[in-house]
Amino acid sequence: MSNISKNWFVLFTKPRNELKVTERLRSIGIEGYAPCKIEVRQWSDRKKKVLVPLLPSMVLVSLQDKQVDQVFEVPGVVRYLFEHGKRAKVSNEEVLAMKSYLENTYSAQKELEVGDTVKVPLLEQEATLLSIKGKKCLAQLQKLGAIVSFQLQ
Repeated sequence: MSNISKNWFVLFTKPRNELKVTERLRSIGIEGYAPCKIEVRQWSDRKKKVLVPLLPSMVLVSLQDKQVDQVFEVPGVVRYLFEHGKRAKVSNEEVLAMKSYLENTYSAQKELEVGDTVKVPLLEQEATLLSIKGKKCLAQLQKLGAIVSFQLQ
């Protein structure tokens, strides 16, 4: 199969099923990607590092057009994300950038404020700043609507 004829689509999953759906998609031969980060969660008796999806209830899948119905064979898949009446496509560059964006920081030319529009490092996507706490920023991508975090330099 040629990668040229494949497109990346966004799938909605049942809550907290992103990693399971990705694993099940791989088992039937479909490339899936659920971007995750490690967070420290604290309970009353302990702290634990857990894997948290960056896109809650979403998985990115690379498919040919004739394979789009195969994803519904996987338990946990709900539906595709649609944009203007068509399945929303994500470019290969966006997926590759998302895979490595956690390692990068953002260098601001001016003082940033909540509501400002910035370009997220490596994703090269416009995002609106939702919060700034110290050097950690949360921003909502304008195209996907996903919330991403990054560090200021």
